[in-house]
Amino acid sequence: MKNLGGLAKLAIVGQGKMGRLIEQLAPEHGFEVVLRLSSKNNANGSGITAHGFRDVNAAIEFTTPDATPANLVRLAEAKIPAVTGTTGWFDRLEEVSKTVEANGTGLVWSPNFSAGVAVFCRLAAAAADFLRDQEEYGAWAWEIHHDTKKDAVSGTLLQLVRRMEKAGYSRKIDVASNRAGRHPGTHEIGFDSAADTITLRHVARNREGFARGALKAAQWILDRKGVYTFEDVLFGSGGST
Repeated sequence: MKNLGGLAKLAIVGQGKMGRLIEQLAPEHGFEVVLRLSSKNNANGSGITAHGFRDVNAAIEFTTPDATPANLVRLAEAKIPAVTGTTGWFDRLEEVSKTVEANGTGLVWSPNFSAGVAVFCRLAAAAADFLRDQEEYGAWAWEIHHDTKKDAVSGTLLQLVRRMEKAGYSRKIDVASNRAGRHPGTHEIGFDSAADTITLRHVARNREGFARGALKAAQWILDRKGVYTFEDVLFGSGGST
């Protein structure tokens, strides 16, 4: 670990709306942004080198599903602890994880860095567990996001459904997704029977919660090795070392 000597040095990989917001909030979370990469100077991860990142303590990556695996592999090879909030690339998570572990560094990945969503996931799993043997209850999962969000269904909603299934809810979960306007994100889980309806809903007001969560994860991963999720950061479970 490089000597921090005050604010930790942060690289931001991805200069979209999330990257710009993370840079704005970074000083509040103990970081100084010293390097910024975009698609213009980081094609196929080419901007990520050990020399270029020699003064960097951690990196936060918010790019595109096609770009993320190469970015994370290059960050691991440069021995840089990383956080990624990009979704749509998780079919290559095992490959990336092996590279992180082989290089003795750390990674926090998550489809969502909102603390509220992390709690919401646990509530959805608990509800699924309670109702898994109550066959009269059917389940649904629904979301809406802004019309520029590329993945539909989102990684967050897919994570919620997986958590429900892992909790033992084996009946069909009907999944729906909408994209419209500038909505920052709503996720809803519901259970319905002839007698009543149970609805759980999380509504994001803006992107700030996601940015602050990513910065919290970046501070947490500075002195750790292995691959973790944001729930590990918040609740201290799981992960590998």
